[in-house]
Amino acid sequence: MKPSEKVIKHAFEENVKFINLWFVDILGQLKSVTIRDRELEKALEEGIGFDGSSVEGFARIYESDLLLKPDPTTFRILPWCSQNPQEKVAVLFCDILTPEGKGYDGDSRLALKKALEKSRKRGFEFKVGPELEYFYFQGNCSSPGLMDQGGYFDFAPQDLGASLRQETIRIAEDMGIEIDYSHHEVAPSQHELDLRYDDALNIADDLLTVKVITKEVARKHNLTATFMPKPIYGVNGSGMHIHMSLFQGKNNAFFDPQDPFLLSQNAHHFAAGILHHCREITALCNQWVNSYKRLVPGYEAPVYIAWARHNRSSLLRIPAFKHGKPAAARIEFRSPDPACNPYLTFSVILAAGLEGIEKKMPLPEPVEEDIYRMEETERTRRKIAQLPGSLIEAIMVTEKSELVRKTLGDHIFEKFIANKKIEWDRYRTQVSDYELKTYLPLL
Repeated sequence: MKPSEKVIKHAFEENVKFINLWFVDILGQLKSVTIRDRELEKALEEGIGFDGSSVEGFARIYESDLLLKPDPTTFRILPWCSQNPQEKVAVLFCDILTPEGKGYDGDSRLALKKALEKSRKRGFEFKVGPELEYFYFQGNCSSPGLMDQGGYFDFAPQDLGASLRQETIRIAEDMGIEIDYSHHEVAPSQHELDLRYDDALNIADDLLTVKVITKEVARKHNLTATFMPKPIYGVNGSGMHIHMSLFQGKNNAFFDPQDPFLLSQNAHHFAAGILHHCREITALCNQWVNSYKRLVPGYEAPVYIAWARHNRSSLLRIPAFKHGKPAAARIEFRSPDPACNPYLTFSVILAAGLEGIEKKMPLPEPVEEDIYRMEETERTRRKIAQLPGSLIEAIMVTEKSELVRKTLGDHIFEKFIANKKIEWDRYRTQVSDYELKTYLPLL
């Protein structure tokens, strides 16, 4: 039975009456079109037309007709929408096609598919496991209030979000999304969900789904969940540390029992590629003005370009794992945040790492000292560079990157850069409360 036929059969057996067709704009913001069950077969076979000129970063007005083509492997029931057993609601992630049926150059999901295909041609499967950090707030977005004063790994009564996390995990696992760990994070009202590692495309779809579930569970309890990188001044922001490895069949291509770090030469070169290109890809991993309020020294967010085994002030870390579990050998990339477009982020990370393997880039010596406390002269001596300090600085670096342009394609590359420049101009022309409080009485 074809995958599309399985979906139709499953939808009939589960009494699915509405299907949400999900896709993202160029910034990774989720979009949705809802169809009735009677339109499902047509959607799976032919796609559903929509106006691409109304979606951020998509088509121009005179070439606006596009198609949403559901991916049958992504079919899932949405439990929180399916309160009536006779009218269940399901979801399908979609690829975006031109009217001629070709993949659309502005589709982020297609960009990741192309990157993964290049990896497969080299014999590698790219697997990732993200740590998703976020905050719960009382009240609405205009006047949020802390939900608790808990800290890292705290238990009740300090951790008031435990039941919310458990409810989120139950819904996610009912939908087939595995979450290995959850806990309270360092900052008050901050929490973390760790997704089980899988193929990068599956994880990108799952990340978006888990973010929706998290927000829906919070809303149900009159709370707000946010994946904003830095919602509170003076405390840690929210990151999305990405654990990654390459597999060749069932074998982890990053494992070598003879290496002091238990990492293969492929892993060394892959890590070197990320370190080499990390400034170029930062605009994709940290795509908002607010992202750079998190990337400052002193709040556990990585700022300096270095790697280490134990040092959490470094950009790349090699997490410890049991010698008997080679599948767990991995690299942890710590700079991305949960507000990124996961399709584009995974694409450029993979491209950077693969270029490191292709060019056999040497991995520099690890830095186990606290880089935050290191004197600037010492960092200069050891050639420890720094990530961009603002969105415009990151964009100016990315704009010159051949690797990013080649990976994302001209359409996404140029639309993304143009959009981010507009965001920066809007931000820099605003007069903030800080300026009014600081300068109005003085000047």
